[in-house]
Amino acid sequence: MKRKNILVINPNSNETVTAGLRKSLAGFADDASIQCRTLTDGPFGIESDDDIARVVPLVLAEVATSSTFDAFVIACYSDPGLAECRALHRVPVFGMQQSAVETAVSCGGKFGVLALSDVSIARHRSYIRKLGYADNLAAELALDISVDEAANDSGTLDKVLLNGRRLVEEFGASSVILGCAGMAAIKEIAQKKLPVPVIEPAQAAVRLAIESV
Repeated sequence: MKRKNILVINPNSNETVTAGLRKSLAGFADDASIQCRTLTDGPFGIESDDDIARVVPLVLAEVATSSTFDAFVIACYSDPGLAECRALHRVPVFGMQQSAVETAVSCGGKFGVLALSDVSIARHRSYIRKLGYADNLAAELALDISVDEAANDSGTLDKVLLNGRRLVEEFGASSVILGCAGMAAIKEIAQKKLPVPVIEPAQAAVRLAIESV
């Protein structure tokens, strides 16, 4: 059987985020060849609607010029360019947020999300409603950090653990989604410390990509 090639696209230009994705996805090495690529023309962090609009054409161009891959993962929790890529290409394309939410729903119960900011929460909630899973959301809490802080600040883990426990104990979440690619590298330790499944969205997307091809 031919080994499948999957390209994971980090639409921001922060190489630390991409390094965290590589660490998070290393466990899939036996199942597929996974390449993580940074879009160097993207913003340093994708944190606003303007940032999302800016990276959509970059994501489209990357997919269009990467014809050797069997599937693509857009490693930004806002899923920028996902609908556009699916409309233009037959190759499977997966977004982090949609994949994470569908994975959380499959775990049963209601899921919680840890977001960067209140602005992120508003955007995520709108998308969750569009996906049809609003009733499955227990709560979404803001960590009040940037993408770069998510990937580089040693205090991020403490915020994830504190608010992850809040999602479980105060809001009844049966699973917790890490709502930014910058948190990918801390997934394993968060899973050891929290009492429910912790979903790292890039892992969720890659898992679905492997199953699809």
